[in-house]
Amino acid sequence: MKIRTGIGYDVHKLVEGKTLTIGGIEIPHYKGSLGHSDGDVLIHAICDALLGAANLRDIGFHFPDTSAKYKGIDSKLLLKDVIKLISDKGYEISNIDSTIVLQKPKIKDFIPKMKEILAKTMQIPVEDISVKATTTEKLGFTGTEEGIAAYATCLIIKH
Repeated sequence: MKIRTGIGYDVHKLVEGKTLTIGGIEIPHYKGSLGHSDGDVLIHAICDALLGAANLRDIGFHFPDTSAKYKGIDSKLLLKDVIKLISDKGYEISNIDSTIVLQKPKIKDFIPKMKEILAKTMQIPVEDISVKATTTEKLGFTGTEEGIAAYATCLIIKH
C-alpha cells in the first residue's frame, strides 16, 4: 500500500457584484470571488492538494486561466476531473482536511451543506471531509475583506 499526502492553497480577491461560491454553494454576501472560473477557493485548494499528493502538478497546469474553456466554469466539474486523474493513477481519497479564511460573512451554518456537496462530487463519505472556517481577527487581506483564502490537506492511498 502506498500512502501520500498533499497540501493546497488558494486565494481570490473579493469584489462587489460577484457571486460568493465556497465549497460548491452560493453564500449570500455583497461581495464575491473574482476568478477565471467561479472562484471557489475551497474547491481549488482541495484540487491542488489532491493533484500534489498524486504528483500531478497543480490546478493551473490542468485548467489554465488563459483557456476560454474554463471561463466561469463550475469548480465542481474541475474537482470531478481531478478525481478522475488521481483515480487513473490508482489512488483513492482517504480524507480531506480544509480551512477557509475570511472575515465576513460567517459561514459555519453552510459547512454541513458544503461537506455534502463535496462528498457527492468526490464520491467519498461525508465523514472523510473536514471543513473549518476562521477569521484573521481583521488582519491582512482576508481581515480587511479584500480577499478570501483556503487551505486543504489530503491523504490518498494506492492499494
